[in-house]
Amino acid sequence: MNRSTVKLSYLSAAVLFFLLTVHSTVAQENRPKSESTSESVVKSEEEWRGCLTPEEFRILREKGTEMAFTGKYNKHNEKGVYTCAGCGAELFSSETKYDSGSGWPSFWKPISDEKVDTETDNSLFMKRTEILCSRCGGHLGHMFEDGPRPTGLRYCVNSVSLGFEPQEVEVETVSKEKEDSK
Repeated sequence: MNRSTVKLSYLSAAVLFFLLTVHSTVAQENRPKSESTSESVVKSEEEWRGCLTPEEFRILREKGTEMAFTGKYNKHNEKGVYTCAGCGAELFSSETKYDSGSGWPSFWKPISDEKVDTETDNSLFMKRTEILCSRCGGHLGHMFEDGPRPTGLRYCVNSVSLGFEPQEVEVETVSKEKEDSK
């Protein structure tokens, strides 16, 4: 490699880094707010760092992405509710979870449209729809229009962005009277 090629490579890397930094800063400043502001969770960057793991902070607050096929909820099949790892808001039901083959937990709809905000994401030289927790503004992942019926949508979510609350299993108890009457 000659010197001009090396200089051009460094310049390209610097421009890419600058664009990604500017996008991240602008996106955080323009983050949509939840309609129900009384329930919104607003914290400083320092507060978020104090209550999230470094990986949760990277994904939820800095719009990172976990590696495909590595998340704990990718092949998770328990019945229950998936919550925001940042604020605990209920986001997705196991009833709408499916295996998209993408390597990330996928859902065809949120529990309600008010739980998840969307925003145009033009990072990495492509146009996508980012999904965010309406309550705390945490980055969840992206939404694509290649999902199953009835919505045709795929909410592709980072496992790190999620918590999980198992569904309570109703246990039938047989009373002593019923047993005695047999």
